[in-house]
Amino acid sequence: MEIVILAVVIAVVVFGALGGLIVGSRRRKPLPPPPPKAPDITAPPAEPHVGDEAETPRDEPRRTIEEVDLPGGPAVVVEEPPTGPAVEVPELEIPEPTAGRLVRLRARLSRSQNALGKGLLTLLSREHLDDETWEEIEDTLLTADVGVQPTQELVEGLRERVKVLGTRTPEELRGLLREELLKLVGTDVDRTVKTEPEDRKPGIVMVVGVNGTGKTTTTGKLARVLVADGRTVVLGAADTFRAAAADQLQTWGERVGAYTVRGPEAGDPASVAFDAVKEGKEMGVDVVLIDTAGRLHTKTGLMDELGKVKRVVEKHAPLDEVLLVLDATTGQNGLVQARVFAEVVDITGIVLTKLDGTAKGGIVVAVQRELGVPVKLIGLGEGADDLAPFEPEAFVDALIGD
Repeated sequence: MEIVILAVVIAVVVFGALGGLIVGSRRRKPLPPPPPKAPDITAPPAEPHVGDEAETPRDEPRRTIEEVDLPGGPAVVVEEPPTGPAVEVPELEIPEPTAGRLVRLRARLSRSQNALGKGLLTLLSREHLDDETWEEIEDTLLTADVGVQPTQELVEGLRERVKVLGTRTPEELRGLLREELLKLVGTDVDRTVKTEPEDRKPGIVMVVGVNGTGKTTTTGKLARVLVADGRTVVLGAADTFRAAAADQLQTWGERVGAYTVRGPEAGDPASVAFDAVKEGKEMGVDVVLIDTAGRLHTKTGLMDELGKVKRVVEKHAPLDEVLLVLDATTGQNGLVQARVFAEVVDITGIVLTKLDGTAKGGIVVAVQRELGVPVKLIGLGEGADDLAPFEPEAFVDALIGD
């Protein structure tokens, strides 16, 4: 009996447990659906290169820029770049011939110098040439910077000849004045710029002077004179102190095909001068022109340096010419400058610039008398071919007029 009761209890417990499991399973949330099928993995997009779009490159035909239709306007034409840098070659100029250049420029000279000639002729034409008139003639000559000693010589010569002739027609007076002026200026002096030494090549010319006289410009114009006469030229830019002096000289040279030797700014001018002569020898040119730095004649150190330039150049060969550039408008001050330069570098010739802008043409006589060297070139303007070889007859004719 006890066994039967125990079996019944066990059965009741079993059925109760089963019923609880069934009820609990009904209260649970439904399970999530099964995971989908694994996606296909693709490679990451390629990094764009220069000029590409930021997407995966695709193999498709590409069109050139010539094939693309642009909206409006002519089609773009792509030109091939040049193989090398474009160098602009300056067009060479043909300088004006030097023969008779001063005669051609006579009108320009006479416009500024006629005051001297006309003043003298007016005084000489007076009915009575007393002492007061002769003093006025002296004053006129001194004002024109002829100088004291040359003025006295001219007046004495005129007084004697007028007294002997007696009659004084305008033609006779002009002839007398012309003859006396030619005596002062000098017609038997060699005024050739020495550029053709007999035993060597090239000829060496050094150009010196104070600041503001037009020295570098004169050097460039002298190169044109020489090229016009059929010479080949090398320019030495030994003015290393003035800003753009070398550029200015090189521009003058390029116009006529002359090569320019230059150094660093504020460099040693003697070194540049030495290299210029060396280069001229190697190139076989006819003439080397050396432009030196402008300097005040009162600056002893700078004048000593100018002497150094001369000594260094002469290690190659002796200088054939040392040309001193003077401003004709400076008058007697120019004579002081000339005296000091002559002591340092042995001046062989004078270049008078700005002679067209002054009525003081007598400086030609004074500077020659002061230095004992001739005026060889005169500047009559700012034009490229306004530097002329000095011709005494043409100069005197311009002074006294027609």
